[in-house]
Amino acid sequence: MPSVRTTRTRRLAVALAASLTASLTLLAPAVAAPRDAPSRVADAPLREVMFVGNNWDGTADVIASRGDFHRIGRVNVVPDKEERLREIYLNPVKLAFFLGVRSGPGEGHDQFVDDMYATPDGTAMVVSRPSFADVVSIDLRTGAVNWRFPVAGYRSDHMAVSPDGTRVAVSASTANTVHVLDVATGRQLGSFKTGDKPHENVFTSDGRLWNMSIGEVTTALDAPWLDWTKGDRRITVVDATTFETVRVIDMRSRLDAFGRDDLSDAVRPLVFTPDEKKLYFQVSFLNGFLEYDVEADRVTRLKTLPGSATTDPDRTTWVNDSRHHGLSISPDGAKLCVAGTMDDYATVVDRATLRQGPLVPADKPYWATVSGDGKSCVVSESGADRVSAIDFATGERVASVEVGDHPQRVRLARVPADWTPHAAD
Repeated sequence: MPSVRTTRTRRLAVALAASLTASLTLLAPAVAAPRDAPSRVADAPLREVMFVGNNWDGTADVIASRGDFHRIGRVNVVPDKEERLREIYLNPVKLAFFLGVRSGPGEGHDQFVDDMYATPDGTAMVVSRPSFADVVSIDLRTGAVNWRFPVAGYRSDHMAVSPDGTRVAVSASTANTVHVLDVATGRQLGSFKTGDKPHENVFTSDGRLWNMSIGEVTTALDAPWLDWTKGDRRITVVDATTFETVRVIDMRSRLDAFGRDDLSDAVRPLVFTPDEKKLYFQVSFLNGFLEYDVEADRVTRLKTLPGSATTDPDRTTWVNDSRHHGLSISPDGAKLCVAGTMDDYATVVDRATLRQGPLVPADKPYWATVSGDGKSCVVSESGADRVSAIDFATGERVASVEVGDHPQRVRLARVPADWTPHAAD
């Protein structure tokens, strides 16, 4: 028979174990699931700005959305960097992928911000962080993390926000999955499977969500006859509410029917016309873009843009299989703006005639979007650490502003009217 002391010791151990279990149970949701966002003043006045993601810096610059595009402030999007790195270094598998991102798509750098959007109330920035394989919400007043969502696999990538601003879709590139999250809480609303290496996401007005998978872009098997080694590349279209697949587009067969079986079918950035009847898209290794009729389901035109005499003809030297990466369209649908990434220029193209305007020198332009007033195309010059605006009407550069290290995605956003850099730094 156990002694009284032994019995008491056992009871104490059981009680401590129960207490520890209860504590871990309470802590688990805070780690595994995002917490609710703090309450906000719904009617707070907002101002329109642009977010510029500085991928290698781990920062996002906030700039004016028109005019001189001056820099307003900067947000640290990796305030939890030490915690994340400690977590990665203690996990050999995570560490291997972390270093793989650095040596592959990161070009020797960690990728701390790929894409970002503002919440509808303008109080937070939602950011995908490839090297940390997550999406976080950063409070623009305090700089603190509101919530964190670890994606499936080991790398997060491009995002898209729903028309009403309440949902964000993010590509989990190593898991062939797209997650759709509530921007206020970070809770997953649904997910769906894609082809290999999901990349760009686009919501359309008919209640659908398009994802483009680009396959393997870090291998050296870049010769046209080795294109088959790049994996399963396709466009997956789902119902944006149920996340059920409604259409799969294999661009390989469409390109073959168009007579261009030599082109890659890895669809990179794309834009729809305002009526969403046509889309324009870039593919790996192409200096130019193609036109696709959505209803007819066929490629209808190709625009080849000039190459640069200084561009290395060795395709393995092109960043992540990109030749041109970045495409936007003017609000009236009349002009396209192209970032000629490896050819170091940006240009405006008339959509009706496909005639290009001046080739505006730009240092490795990586993205193109539209200014707040719709008058300019805004490109990120990742090689020069600046953002430049090009007038849609004239095709000429009208402004430039210095930003952080290796800017990529540029997005329109709204922040509190009284927001200052001091509040976020």
